Amino acid sequence: MTPQATPADPAVFTSRNPADPSDIVIEFPGCGEEAVIQAAQRARQAQAEWLGAGVAARSEALCKAADAIERAADEMTGLVIREVGKPLAEARAELAHTVSIWRYYSRVLYEPSGALHEPSAGPGMLLTRRRPLGTAGLITPWNFPLAIPSSKAAPALAAGNAVILKPAPEATACALHLAEALRDVLPDGLLQVVPGGPRVGEALVHLADVVSFTGSTAVGKAVVRTATACDTPVQAEMGGQNAAIVLPDADIPQAAAHIAAAIAGYAGQKYTATSQVIAVGSAREPLRDALAERLGAMPAADPGSASTICGPVISLAARHRVAEMRMSALAAGACLLAGGADGHTAPRSGWYVNPTLLEAVPDGHELLEDVVFGPIAVLQEANGLDQAVHLANAGRQGLVTSLHTTDLESALYGSDHLETSMVGVNAPTTGVDYFPLSLGGTEGSGHGPHEEGRADLDFYTSRQTISLLPGGS
Repeated sequence: MTPQATPADPAVFTSRNPADPSDIVIEFPGCGEEAVIQAAQRARQAQAEWLGAGVAARSEALCKAADAIERAADEMTGLVIREVGKPLAEARAELAHTVSIWRYYSRVLYEPSGALHEPSAGPGMLLTRRRPLGTAGLITPWNFPLAIPSSKAAPALAAGNAVILKPAPEATACALHLAEALRDVLPDGLLQVVPGGPRVGEALVHLADVVSFTGSTAVGKAVVRTATACDTPVQAEMGGQNAAIVLPDADIPQAAAHIAAAIAGYAGQKYTATSQVIAVGSAREPLRDALAERLGAMPAADPGSASTICGPVISLAARHRVAEMRMSALAAGACLLAGGADGHTAPRSGWYVNPTLLEAVPDGHELLEDVVFGPIAVLQEANGLDQAVHLANAGRQGLVTSLHTTDLESALYGSDHLETSMVGVNAPTTGVDYFPLSLGGTEGSGHGPHEEGRADLDFYTSRQTISLLPGGS
């Protein structure tokens, strides 16, 4: 199928350091449709050899991939800080998680991939097994420039597929560096990077045998529509409006610490960041004070510092969006509890905005309806747990909710009635502890099968059923 016409991508893409926009990390021409076609042809040739090499060879290669990334950890950490503004502590954690992903899939290959059954009558056996789909087209965001491409590529490769990766333009240098680190441990053509914009992504969706996307809801829905029209299996992980519920019996200082970190960490640029805080009953006053104090101690600062929690946002447009949402809410009658001024403690100019907390935001305001993707959150009040759950479930995107309580019955009630696909009890909405369990979103936060863990081995394969009977039966 020929890709439909889309607005032309820029002739040259530029990735800048969010902490110092004058620092150009990489400039590159976007791939055209023909380059994607050629990449798909190379991938199909490499995939046949990769599958034929067998499980042991694939496992060894993925293990070597983990080793290669680990050897390059310091250089990659520095690049993550520079290209996407991720604070040092989080960049190091992402590198460690990336290594663990490749190691996990190098080992899970030896687990059974199917089932064995007796035939209904007579001798023989019936069995099932996984078969790779071919070439996996991966479209990934900038906020986890190594971990998310790895969490898609590693299981796709483990299952016997080839991979073509289209990273977000803002994280192109990280993607190319990852591919370079793996160049000597994977066969030629097995993992390729096609930099560019929407037209490259659309061409890849048309040419791939299976598609995995992580990014914004609007783009994710477009990817799903295109893949579905091509009868191509697709999964999409998209944005989340994530709530934190705090009950009066909760450990308020601990809850405030968790929630503040989930609002301010990486400048709120995680799909699991907290954007809605719901205080139940008498929890409101102490939580409001504790949370405002915590956020005030997390000013936007140089991401290269080990003490920084909130670094810059990814672009000038992102900073403008946070500022516009803040000003719009204040104009509508909201009250400012923390933050509110652009500024930073870093020595250079960058796209910084301090963590912001608002209350009394009117119903229907965009802050309560859409994902801002910045360090800004709204404090709301609920009379009881049932009303708090109702407020948390009211959003259009259901990814993760945190519930802070010391009461087991309340924890169980929340787990049963919250409609998000992930629930953390006395834990922040952010974090990577779900791996190797599968994760995903409901409503506008996700489409198709969940990813990570063993779920991805199913997604990147089809099931083949074999009937094995004696000759002449």
